[in-house]
Amino acid sequence: MTATELMREGINLMLSGMGFVLLFLFILIFAIRLMSTVVNRLFPETQKPAAGKSRAAIAATADETEALRPIIVAAIAHHRRQCHR
Repeated sequence: MTATELMREGINLMLSGMGFVLLFLFILIFAIRLMSTVVNRLFPETQKPAAGKSRAAIAATADETEALRPIIVAAIAHHRRQCHR
């Protein structure tokens, strides 16, 4: 084989390889979109509550935060003791 034929074969191989990769990526995108559609149909999202929270929900969140405050303070103190050894 001459250098020209080798170059032609190399370019042919390169283009066919790139074509197969591009085809695979298009198939992958199609499959992901199909799976997303199927999952969204089988498991639809529940309706989210309105943007305005009720006072009870806000109070419950504040109570949870206050209950966690000592745990967070203890975790930070423990971390600082471990880092400064």
